[in-house]
Amino acid sequence: MSMALIKLFMLLFLMNCTANSHNTSEENYLNWVRRMSWRNHSISMEATNSVHPCKIIKVHKNPNKGDFTTIKNAIASLPLFNPCRVVISVAPGTYREKIEIPITMAYLTLEGAGRGKTTIRWDDTADHLGPTGQPLGTYGSATFAVNAPHFVAKNITFKNKAAAPAAGAAGKQAVALRISGDMAAFINCKFVGAQDTLYDHKGRHYFNKCHIQGSVDFIFGNGLSLYEGCHLHAKAHTYGALTAQKRGSMLEETGFSFVNCKVTGSGALYLGRAWGTFSRVVFAYTYMDKIIIPRGWNDWGDKDRQMTVFYGQFKCWGPGAGFGGRVKWARELTKQEAQPFLSLTFIDGHQWLTNLL
Repeated sequence: MSMALIKLFMLLFLMNCTANSHNTSEENYLNWVRRMSWRNHSISMEATNSVHPCKIIKVHKNPNKGDFTTIKNAIASLPLFNPCRVVISVAPGTYREKIEIPITMAYLTLEGAGRGKTTIRWDDTADHLGPTGQPLGTYGSATFAVNAPHFVAKNITFKNKAAAPAAGAAGKQAVALRISGDMAAFINCKFVGAQDTLYDHKGRHYFNKCHIQGSVDFIFGNGLSLYEGCHLHAKAHTYGALTAQKRGSMLEETGFSFVNCKVTGSGALYLGRAWGTFSRVVFAYTYMDKIIIPRGWNDWGDKDRQMTVFYGQFKCWGPGAGFGGRVKWARELTKQEAQPFLSLTFIDGHQWLTNLL
């Protein structure tokens, strides 16, 4: 990528932000992606080495034991257009930081000392005011946000410490992690929050052996994502929902698939709410505790969505997995119907993921 092209990208980005100064940060991001998604251009450089690290940076609270004492400073030390895989190794501790990875900083791996040892924590909610004096919104509330492709996180906890909202409270969405970059993987990570914990916003993503905790819509967005061997834990006081998938068209190849997972916790939990008209979620070989509401699914108050959503189960088990009380517009899938959702093929993982595992 030439320096002239880089300057052009940055100029267009600044023009976009100026032209949309009254829009939300999410709208700015999506406009930027649309502008940069020309057929013959790329928003990230092709990596010279996308798997094996060309650089390892150590973060430690003791300045004598690491290269940096904060994760934010470690990230800031990288070139804006990162050309190869960089590993940021984070020592045990709680890092009170709010972090966003820019769209151009691809091929970044963040590795903690264990999800019970290394935590990134912040406490923003959607109604908090940002630098411009406007509310952050759900999109801007994230403790950790990733806009770049080819991101990997291992053995680390992402936490939004905001208190669980009272029933019916507005503006209390509090995202622990937002993933907006394509081809991202999270291995043995933990995501802790209440309302809207994990914003699975956009792109293809893989979650393996992760712990995800929340109350309302705590996995939400319009990603194309496979959750394998994950523990989904509800902390609902009354009613809650595990997913809110936002697929808005039959043409969108998005959806959430949960394979060999387990669902536990407190309260009464819907498996999902139809945030998008064509919302798509599948659970396969998954244990479901008794907290699951027998109906299973919620149409977001729009009965028309009952005809367009795709909600399915395949060989799930446990006291909350019984299909007898499910809504008529959910499906008990056949093996043939379930097959596309059960492996890395669902997220094209054999093309980008296998070498990273």
